[in-house]
Amino acid sequence: MTDVVAKPLRPADWVAGFALLILCQLAGETLVQILRLIVPAFAFPGPVIGMLLLVGLLALMGDRARPVIASADGLLGILSLLFVPSAVGIMQHGELIRAWGGPLLLAVVASTALTLVVTVGVFILTERWMSR
Repeated sequence: MTDVVAKPLRPADWVAGFALLILCQLAGETLVQILRLIVPAFAFPGPVIGMLLLVGLLALMGDRARPVIASADGLLGILSLLFVPSAVGIMQHGELIRAWGGPLLLAVVASTALTLVVTVGVFILTERWMSR
């Protein structure tokens, strides 16, 4: 039996992986906009449809998905940089935060607690359903 060592990725592989990530999101957004033309009341986030497309593509790609996975890992490594603009916005709008900070904090805490309760409930129901 031979050990198969994965060859290192080239920069073009990283770019191709990143391009696939962006194209999936673009396809999801485009699909939502087309559906809104047909059904104006349609409300579903395009990035979620893009992620579903990406999951399907990754399942089809199998071992060839290494560039996409490497690109996604690279993006996750610098994720904290993506929060800098929102932090700057908070600093620039300190007066609004002082005026609306209490209600905003209450909304965030309440929605987080509600999400946790619903998630636990769904997990328990799914676990009971699967054990039958």
